[in-house]
Amino acid sequence: MGLIDPLIRRSMEVILGLKAVSLFSGCGGFCEGMELAGFDIKVAVEWDRFSCETYRYNFPRTPLFEGDIHDFLAAKSAGHREKYKLDNIDLVFGGPPCQGFSQIGPRDLFDDRNELYQQYARIVSELRPRAFVMENVPNILLMKKGYFRDAIIKHFSRMGYKNTTYLKVSAVDFGVPQTRERVFFFGTRDDEDLPFDLKALAAFILDHEKAERPVTVAEAIGDLPKIVVPSGQTMVYGKASKPSPFLKEMRLDEKGPIYSLSTKRQRGVGPKDTVYLHNHHTKEIQDKRKRLIALLAPGAKADSLPKDIWNGARPEKWRRLHPDLPSYTILAQMHRDLSEWVHPTEERWITVREAARLQSFHDGFVFRSSEWQMLKQIGNAVPPLLGRAAGIMIHAILDVCDGKNLQSATALSQLPTVTRASPTRTVRRQKKAMEMA
Repeated sequence: MGLIDPLIRRSMEVILGLKAVSLFSGCGGFCEGMELAGFDIKVAVEWDRFSCETYRYNFPRTPLFEGDIHDFLAAKSAGHREKYKLDNIDLVFGGPPCQGFSQIGPRDLFDDRNELYQQYARIVSELRPRAFVMENVPNILLMKKGYFRDAIIKHFSRMGYKNTTYLKVSAVDFGVPQTRERVFFFGTRDDEDLPFDLKALAAFILDHEKAERPVTVAEAIGDLPKIVVPSGQTMVYGKASKPSPFLKEMRLDEKGPIYSLSTKRQRGVGPKDTVYLHNHHTKEIQDKRKRLIALLAPGAKADSLPKDIWNGARPEKWRRLHPDLPSYTILAQMHRDLSEWVHPTEERWITVREAARLQSFHDGFVFRSSEWQMLKQIGNAVPPLLGRAAGIMIHAILDVCDGKNLQSATALSQLPTVTRASPTRTVRRQKKAMEMA
């Protein structure tokens, strides 16, 4: 069992609690995870019209601000607070693209190329949530010898979030069938009374949420049909003879500890009696390429091909998934070329639905727009089960700040403690935790 109570370990049928704002929402992977963790998303902000099409289809009850993030909560856009009911927000979360982090020469966090990061920080400063979570690529920790990592922490500290830190995580540890690594920067507002070291507490919570073992590609997509349909068409939803625990979460005719049947029907597939398999289509493949990938063994790369076929370029240019291992990282560049994501047993690329499964999107989550755009949306998304882990982490941290849900008080008492601005309240919380042990 994890740190927090059954409010979190439930399906979305339970009333959502803490209030959140989603930035750079994309197609909604992070939002899906945060709702699973008990957050009520008051508004999602996204500018890409294709991603917005998918978001609206799957989150029809969540208000969506479709437009430039510069215009959200801007002086010229009065009324956003009232329209979206943004008083007393508990969490702001999102993953701002930070292209400048790998290009800047003068080491400036406020370079124009990091404008989207600045907008994320601006909205945190405007809303003053109790906590924030920012997702990014792990390389940000090493760029410029840690300059950007330290600059982000210092920036949020000056904004009133001195208790800011980060953790590097792997999606495979939280039930996602993919070795996707990410970093979460997160922090609590200065008036939040957290008696324990934030990073140690967060790591403790996440350790209790980790899966027992990795989910393999075969366990994730092995039930899906070998044949595919043209883009935009659906298929009859077939049966799975022996669904894995992961498939029980993904399939529309099964239920698991995380997703109930009705929860999955709340997304784009809708509450209909007849269900269909959506998005099981992929890019066409030329005969020449089909002959080439037929030479790839499961898990093999281009450097395994005969020398008269492979030109010695990047080995990952051609790559077949291994059925008995988790997938490597699903990337947005799939929309241009799927040659790095060859089906583990068939002579074709993986489908949109298979890519979605490898990102932990259940079958009720329907992707919209063109196939090109669908693959891009999936590759850019935060895997829902990874988003759920981040949500559980921050929800539990806020609960500890409130002095409740300390079921693991014995273990918590072993964590490093801190003394902050309100020592009397902090000591009282620590004493309460000890008494519960």
